[in-house]
Amino acid sequence: MRANGLGNRRVTVSFYRGIAALLAGSLLALASPLAAQHYQCAAPRNVKVPSVRADGPTRVMPVTGYTLALSWSPEFCNHRQGERRHARQCSGQAGMFGLVVHGLWPASGRSWPQWCPAQRSPLSREIAPNMCISPSASLIARQWAKHGACMTRRPATYFKVTRILWQGLRIPDYDRVSREDNLTAGTIRTRFVDANRGWFAEAVGVKLNSRGWLEELRLCYDKRFMPLACDKARFGARDEAAAKIWRGL
Repeated sequence: MRANGLGNRRVTVSFYRGIAALLAGSLLALASPLAAQHYQCAAPRNVKVPSVRADGPTRVMPVTGYTLALSWSPEFCNHRQGERRHARQCSGQAGMFGLVVHGLWPASGRSWPQWCPAQRSPLSREIAPNMCISPSASLIARQWAKHGACMTRRPATYFKVTRILWQGLRIPDYDRVSREDNLTAGTIRTRFVDANRGWFAEAVGVKLNSRGWLEELRLCYDKRFMPLACDKARFGARDEAAAKIWRGL
């Protein structure tokens, strides 16, 4: 198995071992299938593949775990409804989105692997199936270039594993949660854990913006894609932090 040097070959082997455990059902048995929050969305047949330029250094490092980052779309779109580049996610024409996949990121101790050399860019047919869980071709292409190439040689494998992880989750009704009295980051964590058997609060990161609005959930996994307690950076807001969830206009 020849990848991007010895270090990246070891990363690739580790990633495939994690996939084997995932496909064996060790994680999927823990959660019910995702409720169809994107039922109005239809994946396009063809997608123009955007070009991606690295904006940071290359870091090929051993992978010790993963993060599945889920962005809260109403907050992201709050000031972007009229922007053409975000039209699929924010205009409502492709459906209304709640949590969407920001990306699947490798972790490695105090830093993180990124911008590893890739054999090729993703093809249109590899990007298209992800457009209802991550409704931006530019974002999908960037996630592969910055993160996915540090995990596996093939974009299709990276995207498939991302979809498997997503489909193994049950997303709480955060529109309803947003109406709870005295909402906190801990409430947001607890509602996710209550909906997903096998998960625990320490494995669910909650990112709030400077005004206390929910921006993102960061789900922490070990090398076998099992829930793992997040480090301080990924855990984000403490349980007692006051929180708000934007429901959209």
